[in-house]
Amino acid sequence: MDSKKKWLLAAVLALFVLAAAACGGGSKNNGGTGNAGESTPAGNGGTTTAQAEEVYKYKSNCISCHAADLGGGVGPNLQKIGASESAENIRHQIENGGGGMPAYKGTLSDADITALTDWLASKK
Repeated sequence: MDSKKKWLLAAVLALFVLAAAACGGGSKNNGGTGNAGESTPAGNGGTTTAQAEEVYKYKSNCISCHAADLGGGVGPNLQKIGASESAENIRHQIENGGGGMPAYKGTLSDADITALTDWLASKK
C-alpha cells in the first residue's frame, strides 16, 4: 500500500473514531468520583475496573485502534503500557491526543478519564 493510501486510511479511521466518540452519548456521571453501589478495588483512586472497561470499549471507542485485548493495531499495544508510561503521561495522551489519536478531554468526563488512566496505568 502506498503512502498516500496509508494516510487516507489513517484519516478515515481518525474521523470514524471522532464521530463515534461524539455519538457515544453523555456520561451519567457529572464529573464526581462517587460510584454508589459499585465495589471499588483498593488503591485505584475511587474508580472501578468495570467503569474503565466500559469507557475503553464503549464510550471512547478505544478498541477500534488498540483492540479489545489492548494488543494494538492501528494504535500501539497497551497491554503493558503502565510499565513504560506514568499515569500522568497516560492521562495527558487521553486528554490531548496526538500521533493520530484524538483528544478526549471534553468528550469524556473527568471521572471516566481518571478511571481509564488508572486502569491503563495498572497494566504492567
